[in-house]
Amino acid sequence: MNTPGSIVHMVLTRWRADATGEALDEMKAIVHRFQAEIPGIVSVVEGESVSTEGLEAEFEWALVVTFENAAARDGYLDHPTHLPVAALIGQWAERVVVFDLDA
Repeated sequence: MNTPGSIVHMVLTRWRADATGEALDEMKAIVHRFQAEIPGIVSVVEGESVSTEGLEAEFEWALVVTFENAAARDGYLDHPTHLPVAALIGQWAERVVVFDLDA
C-alpha cells in the first residue's frame, strides 16, 4: 500500500522497429540503479506485460516508479541518473505515455 502523498509514475512505451536490444538493455540497467541513486524513490518495477487480457494497446514495456512525494518526483525528472533513460526512450520509442497518480 502506498503512503498518502506518494506519487506513482508510470511510463508505457512501444518501441520503434529499429530499436536495438543493446540500447534497451543499457536503459534497463540504468533503471535498476534508480532506487539506489535517486533520493525519494520507494520502489521501481519495469518489464513487459504478462497480462492475459490482450489490452496492452500495442505497448511493449512499462516502468513504474513510486516516489515518497511530488517533490521527489520533480527532483527525479532532472536527476543525472534519469536523464539518459529519458533520452533513450525518446530516441527509441515510437509511442510513449506517462501517467502520474497521487497515491
